[in-house]
Amino acid sequence: MAHNTIQTNFSRRSLIKSGLIGGAAIASGTIAPLLKAQNTRGIKGVPAPELSVPYWIDANGKEQQPFSVLVQKGKWVYLKCFQDWCPACHSIGFPNLQKLRAAFPDDSKVVSAVIQTTFEGFSTNTADALRKNQLRYELDLPFGHDAGNSDLPHNDIGRVPKTMAAYRTGGTPWVVVIDPNGRVAFNDFHINIEKFIEFMQEVTA
Repeated sequence: MAHNTIQTNFSRRSLIKSGLIGGAAIASGTIAPLLKAQNTRGIKGVPAPELSVPYWIDANGKEQQPFSVLVQKGKWVYLKCFQDWCPACHSIGFPNLQKLRAAFPDDSKVVSAVIQTTFEGFSTNTADALRKNQLRYELDLPFGHDAGNSDLPHNDIGRVPKTMAAYRTGGTPWVVVIDPNGRVAFNDFHINIEKFIEFMQEVTA
């Protein structure tokens, strides 16, 4: 399957039908009411916005330069958004990422990165959670911390993390997939990781 066909194949309806995603959203928190004014959640089929995440650590827990989606063109990019206190992030999100990393142990074809998009529980979902979860799930991946501004009113879009605003994510856990052409191919709460890995193995063979 050609890379540039993925936008049509990754429509939400076709993904539900094929079993790649479930019909029900899985989330510990949602900012849907706030993003309603910003049009529908989960932009798809458009050039991926560059990330504006200020703090990143590398696979060894050391601070690194910001991860860029724009420099990854030619590869698939899997972004995993989480919050440390999100139950589904731990029961589904991180285990899925472990499976993906096991299937693609290097960054030659599929590049993964993790972003904590803190839009609630600001005193709990802190930057300290990055290294803790790296070690807990043995993920040798870049982890970023993108916290919103808790000083702003709840109805102010500036309160939410820049990643959430740019990609119109609906909460956590959340998955964004960017195709080798740099376009958003998938952007939703939950993905069937087994079928996704099968798909990646097919298109990257």
